[in-house]
Amino acid sequence: MEAALMLTHALGVVTGFEAARRYGLRQSGPHGTVHVLIPEQHQVRSVKFAIIERTIAMPERRVLEGVPLAAPARAVLDGVRRIRDLDPVRALLIEAIETGLCTVDELSAELESGSRRGTALPRAVLRELAADVKSVPEAASLAIWKKAGLPPAERNVKIYDAFGNYIGKPDSWCDELGMAWEVDSYAFHFGRDVYRKTLHRNNRYAAAGIIVVQTLPSRIRDEPEKVIAELRAAADAAARRPRPDVTVVRTDRAA
Repeated sequence: MEAALMLTHALGVVTGFEAARRYGLRQSGPHGTVHVLIPEQHQVRSVKFAIIERTIAMPERRVLEGVPLAAPARAVLDGVRRIRDLDPVRALLIEAIETGLCTVDELSAELESGSRRGTALPRAVLRELAADVKSVPEAASLAIWKKAGLPPAERNVKIYDAFGNYIGKPDSWCDELGMAWEVDSYAFHFGRDVYRKTLHRNNRYAAAGIIVVQTLPSRIRDEPEKVIAELRAAADAAARRPRPDVTVVRTDRAA
């Protein structure tokens, strides 16, 4: 990376996956070619280890441990617009948002202000995120639920107990059955604090009499039929007991 910056005579700003890694994002792909932005009026050729991109819209420069980086939203988007697989694009954008590095609005504004080249996938993912699809498998989970033939499920709802105490905001909620489905990704539930919150959430579900199914994201991809069987079994159990006394507050449109 130092060599790449030397090529630009101190004019360059590191962007893309290398910048994303330096901001602490873990979904930024393997180490490889460093992507460096330079002002449009300067001429520096790319080399084997560095993509040197001229741009009329130089990003805000942030120096981290002595390295000039593009602002987070620009860095992340410069990375994902160079790949063509949907899931890695989703994973990096989601991590950037979940960690608080960027907001959906910041990413959307950056997309609108720059080149449209390579932006079809990030635009599609940001539309999903704006609709509150917060992890890569949750988009696939909607199709899994429908395939299971269960009563309709909703998103963007908050559940409260009979005394008005908050219980949770499940990834999917079947109000007819009083049943929740949580897709708990290792990528966003790895920290001690988040793990503790997940346990407390599950305890609240149990105390309220809510049947909850927890599914790892990898199983939605690798074992969809087994996941469907588990959802159907939970739905049968939920149908055999009275619906719990809980209140649903819809915070946005159902999905």
